[in-house]
Amino acid sequence: MKKIWDTQNNEALFVINERALHNRILSKKATAGHVANISELLLILVNAGAGILMLVLATTKPGGNLFLYLMAMWMLVTMLFVLMNRIRRKKEENKFDRTMLGDLNHAIATATYQVRLSQLMRWNILPIGIFLLLSIWENSKAGWIVVLLLILFSLTHYLSGWEHNIYVVRKRGLEMLYKKLKDES
Repeated sequence: MKKIWDTQNNEALFVINERALHNRILSKKATAGHVANISELLLILVNAGAGILMLVLATTKPGGNLFLYLMAMWMLVTMLFVLMNRIRRKKEENKFDRTMLGDLNHAIATATYQVRLSQLMRWNILPIGIFLLLSIWENSKAGWIVVLLLILFSLTHYLSGWEHNIYVVRKRGLEMLYKKLKDES
């Protein structure tokens, strides 16, 4: 924002440096895209790796464990879900124009996607936790391990909520900027 003097009215006016604002929007768009990329790649790798590991453990263990099979399948389906949504998100990136508002709309769309992905993966803790707890209960009947895992999953759910709120605040900031720009024009 620049302060300029209007000699006709003898008052200070403020103008927005559009290039600086557009660069800030591009920076926010790049950050949103980077966060979404890292989140997706981590979710794909972790779910694929853990799903395959659970599948190997379930097949090599004598007698097998139904809950390990179910957890492995759930994690592999989750990995495919995230992969398909990543491909769809990447395809939709080209539909935004390369104007200031177009870039801002793109940043908002990516932030919205990240908020939804974060919320889904937060709820994804529940079925994984249930499958793991049932698997351990079926095999060892060790109550202390179940209690320890319940505490661990509760802590994970709490921390994922904290992370989710960060994404919500970023999205809200982008939406407020969009509203200000729309009101100004």
